[in-house]
Amino acid sequence: MKDTENKGSELFVSSSSSNSFDIRKFDKDRFLQNRFILSELVKKGIRLKYRRSYLGILWSLLEPLLTMIVLTIVFGTLMGEKTKDFPVYILSGRLLYGFFSQSTTAALKSIRVNSSIIKKVYVPKLLYPLSSILFNFIIFLISLIVLAMVSLILGVFPTIYLLQIFVSLLVLLLLSLGCGLILSTVGVFFRDMEYLWNVGLMIIMYTCAIFYRAEKLLNSNWSFVLKLNPLFCVIDNFRSAIFGEPMNLHYLLYSFGFSVVAILIGILAFKKNEDKFILEI
Repeated sequence: MKDTENKGSELFVSSSSSNSFDIRKFDKDRFLQNRFILSELVKKGIRLKYRRSYLGILWSLLEPLLTMIVLTIVFGTLMGEKTKDFPVYILSGRLLYGFFSQSTTAALKSIRVNSSIIKKVYVPKLLYPLSSILFNFIIFLISLIVLAMVSLILGVFPTIYLLQIFVSLLVLLLLSLGCGLILSTVGVFFRDMEYLWNVGLMIIMYTCAIFYRAEKLLNSNWSFVLKLNPLFCVIDNFRSAIFGEPMNLHYLLYSFGFSVVAILIGILAFKKNEDKFILEI
């Protein structure tokens, strides 16, 4: 049976004749041999996102800028924020949360959205949620141009601590990937997960200190609400890099550890259940 599968598919080489899962073989046989398919799925995701948009990729620059202006006017007025760098504070949090929200939601729907392809052609199913994360990450990186421009205009100039931004971006990508893999598996069997995740994202948003100063909550008895949120830890360290401050090592270790555990759980859960996907989509 193994010989038949090897002859019938040019895109996939079986990593084992047993049902055991070896992460090293998985990476070698399923990811590296299908990197072309992954790149095509990423390109497809970007094209579909802006297929009927007149502004196209330009909207990824305008949307966060317009959102920043609205949030700065509303929450800056309500909370009496008169500091010049408050728009940069809001925009940095809004961009990171926006990527996490969009990428995990796309990963959640990735198997069902590609059900017609899955039923006709064999491609390692992990590539679908992975491509959903990656194409949103590319769009997110482009949108950082807006943050750079706004920062310079408002006098927030780069320092040596700006190099820390790459660490925060890596952890953000890992966190989104881990959560996305878990959600993509659960979403196949539990369709209501899409609605529940929307509620979850709203809770995450309010516990990320996007449009209010984190110190107001960190100095209260409710500080654990922020500290237990790994996305807030990533956002806080990202902001530290922008504003020329050393990152919080505790936040870094916690968010990185959370991300690694989420990825391991996500891969194992996905691999264990992927053969059942065809029965549910």
